[in-house]
Amino acid sequence: MLAASILAGIALSDAADWQPFSLFLLLLAVAVTSEAFTLQAKGLSISAAFLAIALCAVLLGPTPAMVMGVVSVFVSDLQRHSPWRSRLVNVSTYAFFPLVGGAAFEFLGGKELLHANPPVYILLVFALFMAMNVVNFLLVAADFALVEGARIGTLVRTLYGPVVPVEFATGLLTAGVAFAYQGKNLSAVVLLAVIGLVFQYLLRTALNSMERKDQLEGRTRELASLQVGLLGTVLQTLSLRDKMTARHSAAVARYAREIASELGLTDREQDILHTAALLHDIGKFIFPDSILFASTRLSQEDLEIVRRHPEQGARLVARMDGYGPVAEIVLAHHERIDGKGYPNGLAGEQIPLAARIIAVADTYDVMTARDSYRRPVSSREAIEELRRVSGSQLDGRVVEIFIGLLEKRSVTFRHADDADFERELNLDRRIRDYAQPRVAAA
Repeated sequence: MLAASILAGIALSDAADWQPFSLFLLLLAVAVTSEAFTLQAKGLSISAAFLAIALCAVLLGPTPAMVMGVVSVFVSDLQRHSPWRSRLVNVSTYAFFPLVGGAAFEFLGGKELLHANPPVYILLVFALFMAMNVVNFLLVAADFALVEGARIGTLVRTLYGPVVPVEFATGLLTAGVAFAYQGKNLSAVVLLAVIGLVFQYLLRTALNSMERKDQLEGRTRELASLQVGLLGTVLQTLSLRDKMTARHSAAVARYAREIASELGLTDREQDILHTAALLHDIGKFIFPDSILFASTRLSQEDLEIVRRHPEQGARLVARMDGYGPVAEIVLAHHERIDGKGYPNGLAGEQIPLAARIIAVADTYDVMTARDSYRRPVSSREAIEELRRVSGSQLDGRVVEIFIGLLEKRSVTFRHADDADFERELNLDRRIRDYAQPRVAAA
């Protein structure tokens, strides 16, 4: 590409293109000087030299623009001590796009349009600026794709897309400067230097905003990873202390997600519900062993301690940033449709749907799984009991949907199977979505 550009530049060279030579020197000075303030963005170098090169292609011609591009980028690479391969890529790029841009402008009769049709002249200069800008970026992106395996589409979206508004505005200003020079007014080119400084300031602001966004996303993801890891550790710790309660929580999570899916809840709402189900009994950490492993009916004093576990669990979950919706569900999972539940005596629609779903799944698993004080019953007997308390303790609609799932799909959870427990505990896949939950299950 470099060799072809040089040969084409020689073939297109015209002595008249270099006049006035003072204009070439002034534009070259702007280009070289602006390279001293080059911005670095994810491996790409961005400077106002592009403005001077674009103006050179329009006001002088393709060959002066090519020479200016090569000289400015060569000086810049020397200052940065770039490796030879990068220098070759940069010089080739800065020889190619100015030459093509200048040749295209001449081919379209751009100079004749200055007096014949000024609005079209300005539009053509602007279009040429944007076209050269895109070609420049795509050439650099192609090098990244070939050498580093980057995706050009990704580079366009993450690097070029955010600065398009700045480039658009700068293109309009460049077209204005080109038009203002029609009287051989070098002061208009001086204005270019000011434009260049404004350009770099605006671009620096845009790039800083991008970097802050990337840093914030990185910190948010790290926080989410930490929180997910913490939740996993807490559940594993609960499993070590009381394997039965941990397995019960995983079973409730399995059943709750199935119900939520049947109800048409969004994936995000299902994820929030699933996590709340895993954590719904986390407040049982406050239980002494005499309650947690009791083999007889609990005393009234012990029952008062038991009734505090939704509040304790919700308080623990709420301490983690972004888990407010989960905490609300944990707090309400022992409320009853008839208002006789705890801790707040909510009734009917006052109870979050997610909490009503967990209540149904919780009741079923307590009846069908082996626990410390109740003999397990068959699925059929549990279904009969669910229907008996439907409309008073449990949400009737949720009960019927769950029974339908049990009868149609045989939804089950094997308490003795570690694989079932680990599968429900696998929260890693929700780190990204769970960084900052925005909506709770309605």
